[in-house]
Amino acid sequence: MSEQTFNYKEELKKIPHRPGVYQYFDQDDVLIYVGKAKDLRNRVGSYFVNNHNLNSKTRVLVRKINRIAFTIVDTEIDAWLLENNLIKKHKPRYNVLLKDDKTYPWIVIKNEHFPRVFWTRQHIKDGSRYYGPYASVGMMHIVLDMIRELFPLRTCNLNLAPQNIQKGKYKVCLEYQIGNCKGPCEGYQSEENYAQNLSDIKDILNGKIGVVTARLKQQMNEATSVLNFEAAHKYKSKLEKLSSYQSKSTVVSASINNVDVFNIASDESYAFVNYLKVAHGVIIQTQTLEMKRRLDETEAELLALAIPEIRGRFRSTASEIIVPFDIDVQGGDTLKFVTPKAGEKKNLLELSYKNVAYFKKERMLQYEKLNPDVKTERILTQMKKDLRLNVLPQHIECFDNSNIQGNYPVSAIVVFKDAKPSKKDYRHFNVKTVVGPDDFATMEEAVFRRYRRTLDEGQGLPQLIIIDGGKGQLGAALKSLRLLGIEKQVTVIGIAKRLEELYYPGDQYPLYLDKRSETLKIIQHLRDEAHRFGITFHRNQRSRKTFVSDLENVPGVGKVSVDKLLRTFKSTKKVKEASDEALLKVLNLKQVNALREYFSD
Repeated sequence: MSEQTFNYKEELKKIPHRPGVYQYFDQDDVLIYVGKAKDLRNRVGSYFVNNHNLNSKTRVLVRKINRIAFTIVDTEIDAWLLENNLIKKHKPRYNVLLKDDKTYPWIVIKNEHFPRVFWTRQHIKDGSRYYGPYASVGMMHIVLDMIRELFPLRTCNLNLAPQNIQKGKYKVCLEYQIGNCKGPCEGYQSEENYAQNLSDIKDILNGKIGVVTARLKQQMNEATSVLNFEAAHKYKSKLEKLSSYQSKSTVVSASINNVDVFNIASDESYAFVNYLKVAHGVIIQTQTLEMKRRLDETEAELLALAIPEIRGRFRSTASEIIVPFDIDVQGGDTLKFVTPKAGEKKNLLELSYKNVAYFKKERMLQYEKLNPDVKTERILTQMKKDLRLNVLPQHIECFDNSNIQGNYPVSAIVVFKDAKPSKKDYRHFNVKTVVGPDDFATMEEAVFRRYRRTLDEGQGLPQLIIIDGGKGQLGAALKSLRLLGIEKQVTVIGIAKRLEELYYPGDQYPLYLDKRSETLKIIQHLRDEAHRFGITFHRNQRSRKTFVSDLENVPGVGKVSVDKLLRTFKSTKKVKEASDEALLKVLNLKQVNALREYFSD
């Protein structure tokens, strides 16, 4: 459907200037997009007014809209949450695709007599206490193992109600014998004593390691004061284990408590959002969410969508959210968004970015390994952006000239297709019209001959031509392109060796790329490959002409004989070193004698 089948102006009159969520449906009444806005009418109207300013994907979406529905809410935060819930439920085609919806494990303190502590993927509302979820299963097991080493807990699933213990229904097991359990099943441990351990465990799971440490130190000192050195040693061992665990956690300022930190890294197709949960100065949770872009959304829009999704998964109740830039959500009395400029919170934001940038790099390497076309497209897209091109540079050609004091001038052209060398398309030729060492004239001839032939044979022109040299060589190349009438059909740039400046025709100032950028590395690869290819051809030409002129000066040895000698012995030096017997297989006796006499002088 190329045109709207409804009158959007009439539709807009029905939509109020209120915060809310809008939904777009296609001609089959299928929900294709959900969005939020603090002013519904203005936001929906922006899709239809100045339509030419929209990107291509959004224009396709707009052409498919056949019905608009909306829901008014009280605040932006309500719109934010409703949008997220609708996207999760309906998965509209044109909304950002949120990946990684697996179920994460929790650590649960079961609601029962002598509560067990174990991990689960099921969050059941039965009065039990759940901690997590843990994005890293490995970290969850580290926490559980540390708890079990510090505190003897039961692992059986017996019903340890007081009446069952009093009736003597149970007997202690191996766990009691090896010291991992204190035997509450036979009444060897009271619920009050067991609850003291649970109090410390809850503090650890809440990130309050300092509270537990202080309590253990106090207990160790009390045991020492009454000369109970065995108990004191046990408390000391627990302190050492806690210290070891804490050293593996990222510790920030203890004043930062119950805070969520988010940061984002993205490219043309994907975005990655990192989440850090900070409690009592310790990062206790971390997760990175992958998102597939659908409509060229901004990073602010993507982050605004990801935050409620991640907070919902981890059941976060933090009232403060640290973000790298302002996002279009007002938290009101319930949420406060902070963009720190310095200090501990800024450090947390930078740590979150390091995590998300590393995750993005590793994930893109995985994608590119599985699908090399992804890497090619990424590189070409980056080159297009860096070099200010209108199209992807899928076909690039680079020119280089070689001569020694004007002798044996040659030109080399190397070709890259999809950012890789296409060696079968490399070309070189001898310069015909230039006398003496004139690099500009040599470049002018090389470019003219190359593209005169390309046009004559009906071959496609490259999207990018690179000239090894500065403004002078670039001007010479451009002169030939103008003569051929193709200067507006291709982009031509020059690269100067000294500082790797990139020159554009008519631009007074050169372009400098980051020395680490892939774009510059590919241009350098092109330049170096052209230089290598040109030098090799030049040396071969120089050597062949030197050898031929030397051998052809031998009386009685003609061009045919010279060619046979070079094919057999490869060089003049080896011809001179060859035995008479070997030479007689190519020449007659008279020619061999003439050869010996000529080189004996």
